[in-house]
Amino acid sequence: MDPCPFVRLIVESLALKLPAVSRSPGNHTIHPSTTTPCFASLHLQDFPSLSQTAPLPLLPADPTTPDTASTSPPPVVISLDPAALRKLSAKPAALTVAVHSGRGGGTCGAGGGRVLGRVRVWVDVGRAAAEEEAVVAQSGWVGLGKGKGRLHLVVRAEPDPRFVFQFGGEPELSPVVYQIRGSGCVRQPVFSCRFNADRRRTTRSRSLPSNSASISTNPIKSWLGSFRADGDYYNPRHSQRKGWTVTIHDLSGSPIAAASMVTPFVPSPGSGRVSRANPGAWLILRAVGSSTASWKPWGRLEAWRDRGPVDALGYRFELVTDAGLSDYRGFPIAESSLGVRRGGRFVIDKSDVAGFVMGSTVEGEGKVSKPTVEVGAQHVSCMADVALFVALSAAVDLSMDACKLFSQKLRKELCVDQQE
Repeated sequence: MDPCPFVRLIVESLALKLPAVSRSPGNHTIHPSTTTPCFASLHLQDFPSLSQTAPLPLLPADPTTPDTASTSPPPVVISLDPAALRKLSAKPAALTVAVHSGRGGGTCGAGGGRVLGRVRVWVDVGRAAAEEEAVVAQSGWVGLGKGKGRLHLVVRAEPDPRFVFQFGGEPELSPVVYQIRGSGCVRQPVFSCRFNADRRRTTRSRSLPSNSASISTNPIKSWLGSFRADGDYYNPRHSQRKGWTVTIHDLSGSPIAAASMVTPFVPSPGSGRVSRANPGAWLILRAVGSSTASWKPWGRLEAWRDRGPVDALGYRFELVTDAGLSDYRGFPIAESSLGVRRGGRFVIDKSDVAGFVMGSTVEGEGKVSKPTVEVGAQHVSCMADVALFVALSAAVDLSMDACKLFSQKLRKELCVDQQE
């Protein structure tokens, strides 16, 4: 199970020093941007879609001030996949960092303020991928031009091998899951999915069951049977958005992971949407032991329909601690949103701890979705680990349908009434 080559281009320790300007013939000086924030926009040659912005801490121009910022912004991470690496492997790539005076926007600085200067850093990402070692391209201060100030930054490229998988069809169609190798031309089947919508699952809970962490006999039904109703609003007319389960099987046909909808997706009172205050939820389960009779919770995913300028699918994912269900405490891992119209990527990336964990594509409403799943190689010890991330990606993808406005119909595969 060989991983595909990926490289993370990391820009960190950003800080800015600008020259002081005299206010008057006296001894008082001011900084030209003391009341205006500054930010940086980062552009990698030939890859405009990877452009990003980052805030810039402003340090006093006083030469006695230490050349360190008290608070540095989070690192900027640009992920380069095998296709990008092929384009950049021949020679070092140019990373342009532009410094802007003003507030950054969604256009990477365009119209967001005056450009104070630019810095170009050459990064040998091909070497990082080929030699499988980190390459530091810049560390320290660089000038923005005569009399324009200085920018501090650390730029490095480090290998980030990932396993890549793709669903052969939409998760609700019970597809085969393939591993993608090399340049993407080699596709090898590694898992199969089985989707099921069970009308009988009608309980509603916001807490985990109090029984043991391993359930025997029929695992998924036992999980849901142990949940208790909590009195939340529930309308039987919307019962088709409950009881969904995706089970991941290995090539021998044994189930090894599952995503099971444990809290139905129902509209909030007086509304046609799943609200943030009343989200639906999934449990991601791992098969335990040599038999297929015992399962253990690994993670919990909540999803809802966000209101705002952009219609979005909101989500929150947390790991279930080893304390099990008798003393449930989730460990938050990821919380964000995806555009309902265009979709996006569900990502778990702990840059300050474990690096890239996983990413999965999600198509917008009404589009055919065959999720592509990337898993960091350092987080995989066996195929069962991969299966958990595949089950999670299926749950995220199906949440786009589960959070669809209740004034709209679901496709027949998702409607239990039609299945029966």
